[in-house]
Amino acid sequence: LECLNCSTSGDFVILGFPTLPEYKGLLFGMFLAMHLVTLSGHLAIVVVTLADPALETPMYFFLRNLSSIEICYTLVIVPKMLANFLARSRRISLTECAAQMYFFISLGTSECFLLAVMSYDRYVAICNPLRYTLIMNRPVCLHLLAAACLSGFTLSLGLTALIFRLPFCRSHEINHFFCDIPPVLYLACSDTRTDEVLVFVSCLLALLVPFLLILASYALITNAILRIRSAQGRRKAFSTCAAHLVVAILHYGCAIFIYIRPKASYDLEKDKVVSLIYTTVTPMLYPMIYSLRNKEVKGALRKVLGRKVFSQEDLSF
Repeated sequence: LECLNCSTSGDFVILGFPTLPEYKGLLFGMFLAMHLVTLSGHLAIVVVTLADPALETPMYFFLRNLSSIEICYTLVIVPKMLANFLARSRRISLTECAAQMYFFISLGTSECFLLAVMSYDRYVAICNPLRYTLIMNRPVCLHLLAAACLSGFTLSLGLTALIFRLPFCRSHEINHFFCDIPPVLYLACSDTRTDEVLVFVSCLLALLVPFLLILASYALITNAILRIRSAQGRRKAFSTCAAHLVVAILHYGCAIFIYIRPKASYDLEKDKVVSLIYTTVTPMLYPMIYSLRNKEVKGALRKVLGRKVFSQEDLSF
C-alpha cells in the first residue's frame, strides 16, 4: 500500500535534546569545551608525529591518521549539534542530512578498519619482530591505509543511497542530534524490512569482522607476550598494546550496541545517550589513552613546544 503524507523532499528537523531546554546554555558550554579539548589533543598527536623523525614508524603513522580521521569525524557532528543548542530553527536540508550521514558513516567505518590494521601492525611487531620493518614497509602501510579508507567511503555510499531513496513522513522530525541511520530510517513511510536487513549485514561487515580480527590478533599477541622471559619486556609489550585495545573496545562496543540490532528494538532516547558518548566523549579520551603514558610522544611534545611540558615524574610512567 502507498503511504499517506509521505515525501521524498523537504527539510528535516533535528530535535536534539527537547526535554532539557533550560540546560541548553550549560550543555553548549560543556560540549564546546569537550570539542576544543578533542581537537587540541588529536592535532597535538598529528603535529608531534610529523615533527619528530623518531616517530616515523608504522605505529605512529597509523596513529597520526587515526587522529586525522577523529578530527574530521567530530567536525561532521559536533559543530551542528552546538549550533542547534543556540539556534531557534534546527532545520537541516535533505542534502545536508544525507551529506552528514555519508561522512559520518565513511569516517566511522574507516576508523573501524584502521583499528583492525593497527592491531595487525602490533601483531607483526610483537610476534615477528625480526621481519617487522620488512613486512610493514612504507608502501604496505600506505596500501593498508588506503584500503581502510576506501572500504569505509564505499560502504557508506551504498548505505546512504539506500536510506535516502526512501519516502519520509512529512513531519521529518529526527529524534536525535544528528542524521544517523536508525532515527532517519525510523521516519520512512514504506516497508523497510529489506533495508533493515541490508543495513544489518553492512554493519556486520564494518563492525564485527574487524573486531573479531582485532580479538584474534590480541589473542596471538598475548600468547607471544607471555612467552617473553623478561618482566620488563612483558610490561613494555602490554603497555604498547593496551591503549589500542581500550580504544577498540570503546569504539566497537558503542557502535555494535547502536547498529547491530533490528528496528523494533530501537530506543531512540537511550541510543541518543550512547551516540553522545561515542561522538563526543570517547574521541576526547583517545589522545589521553594513547599518549599520556607514552614516553616517546611526551618527549617529542616537549621538543615541539620547546619547554618542559611534562615533569620528570610524569615521564617515569
